[in-house]
Amino acid sequence: MKALRQSLRQQRRDITLSNRVKFSKSLLSQVQKIANFQHDQKVATYLPNDGEIDTKYIQNFLKKQEINTYLPILVGKSLKFSEIGKNFRNNKYGIPEPFSTDIISAEQLDILFIPLVGFDADKNRIGMGGGYYDRTLAFKKDQETSKKPILIGLAFDCQQVEQLEVQEWDVPLDAIITPSKIY
Repeated sequence: MKALRQSLRQQRRDITLSNRVKFSKSLLSQVQKIANFQHDQKVATYLPNDGEIDTKYIQNFLKKQEINTYLPILVGKSLKFSEIGKNFRNNKYGIPEPFSTDIISAEQLDILFIPLVGFDADKNRIGMGGGYYDRTLAFKKDQETSKKPILIGLAFDCQQVEQLEVQEWDVPLDAIITPSKIY
């Protein structure tokens, strides 16, 4: 799994800047096809790191629609979500996080856009290896009681693999969106 993760991360980092912009814009139009955004929803995205597909066009769209938008913040070994504001600080991985008092849990979100390193057509994902999203979303394993948030992985097309080995702690996604396809 480590070799696969490294290979996919390198493919993701090798995408040219002009293609990154083009793919990120295409991602917004794909997202708009399936996400039924409502004014009172709470939606979380992420800031790209290590070559992840950029969510800035999605964030700009949500801001124009006046939809409450959040970013993940590290709290111990899991994530909470802070409303996007003007003040940021870097977490222990050097990733900027919003500095806000409006912090909520994943259970309070309506839609959560998740970065990933690799995915398969069955909507399984591998992340960076820290397990933060899986620990944070463990409550989703009980699908009968946990419909929210809707989990949508965002990726470049080159991040798809034939099949991923699924672990018992892995939380499957509801959808994966690439610039050219919705799974």
